[in-house]
Amino acid sequence: MNQTDHTPDPLARRLFLQSAAVGLGALAFARTSLAASTIELPLPDGADTRRLTTSFPGKGEMILQRTRPPLLETPWSVYDKGVFTPVDQFYVRWHWADIPTTMSPHTHKVRISGHVDKVLEFTVFDLMKHFKHVELAAVNQCSGNSRGYFQPRVPGGEWSNGAMGNARWVGVRLKDVLDAAGVKAGAVQVQFEGSERPVIPTAPNLKKSLSVDHARDGDVMIAWEMNGQSLPLLNGFPFRLVVPGWYATYWTKMLQHVRVLNEEDTNFWMKPAYTIPDNWPQANMTPGEKDVKFVPINRMVPRSFVTNLKSGASVGAGRPELVRGIAFGGDTGVKAVDVSIDGGKTWMPTELGRDYGKFSFRQWNTHLKFAKGDQTVMVRCTNTDGLQQPMTPNWNPGGFMRNVVESTKLMAV
Repeated sequence: MNQTDHTPDPLARRLFLQSAAVGLGALAFARTSLAASTIELPLPDGADTRRLTTSFPGKGEMILQRTRPPLLETPWSVYDKGVFTPVDQFYVRWHWADIPTTMSPHTHKVRISGHVDKVLEFTVFDLMKHFKHVELAAVNQCSGNSRGYFQPRVPGGEWSNGAMGNARWVGVRLKDVLDAAGVKAGAVQVQFEGSERPVIPTAPNLKKSLSVDHARDGDVMIAWEMNGQSLPLLNGFPFRLVVPGWYATYWTKMLQHVRVLNEEDTNFWMKPAYTIPDNWPQANMTPGEKDVKFVPINRMVPRSFVTNLKSGASVGAGRPELVRGIAFGGDTGVKAVDVSIDGGKTWMPTELGRDYGKFSFRQWNTHLKFAKGDQTVMVRCTNTDGLQQPMTPNWNPGGFMRNVVESTKLMAV
């Protein structure tokens, strides 16, 4: 994690003012003025059609999964453009429909309370002024990314593979903020709550918790910037939690409350929501299986993808063809990315691109020669802990943690 000077940046201040002025008032427009173009997602049982939209404020062309609350998927072609995902095409996922449509960086505060020596409140400018700035490259991935490929199908957003993004996050260490409040002995967990609210008053606010040791590990951040820009409102302006190596359900947007707890958090969003079978890294069970122990979802697992070729594409036969893509190690770095064109019987190494840190996407590339006819490229990531993508997909009722070896079907001519 890189450190930077903690003097507030006038450019950052100007960006915040510009972002706040935009607001989300255009969301009502987005509901009635969706782009006419569509895209076919290659989901099981035939392609599923989705609309492409440019109608959401601060966003370029996105795949519309849901309007309210907004679920916007990154088009797959974006991932071939670079290791960092453009801010205007970074995926969007909210849980409740009542999200703020405007947000002032001057008045929105995060409150540090609970099992602490003193209660503190900070605006984004307070954080900029009083704490050391840090920068970290990290993948943000929805727990249900690729849920649309689960068979049997499960309830929830039918994402393809585009509910993930990689960014350089700038902010402050959560550890430093907690230390300023003074965590008392006996603290067990730290709970986080943002500004989204359910439309039904009796529904539970979204609250997520980390162990106190994890919250103070020095990697968890409160971030106000991604890829050189202030966070868009739809991605959590003015600041959000960044939990590197863990699924995005913990990356609380529009962070409002940080509560230090002296007992385990058992609220709905920790149990039963966002839970997986207790056999990490598989998170696997048989449909209909009984007496399965579930635990809160937590660390990510390795994944890798081909980005420059789509299934159904034609390639030249008998000559080297460039194949490239991205990979990430989950909760640690990428050790190797290998490819196979014989159904996984043999694997060939690829060349890895620049390493931006253990939580970041990493690009890879290779050249392959194909015989004429139908061909399948399989890609497999091994992380620095030795964990490797499995050849068979997992299943669980939440549609979480898919990381099977991906296959791209080609025609060599």
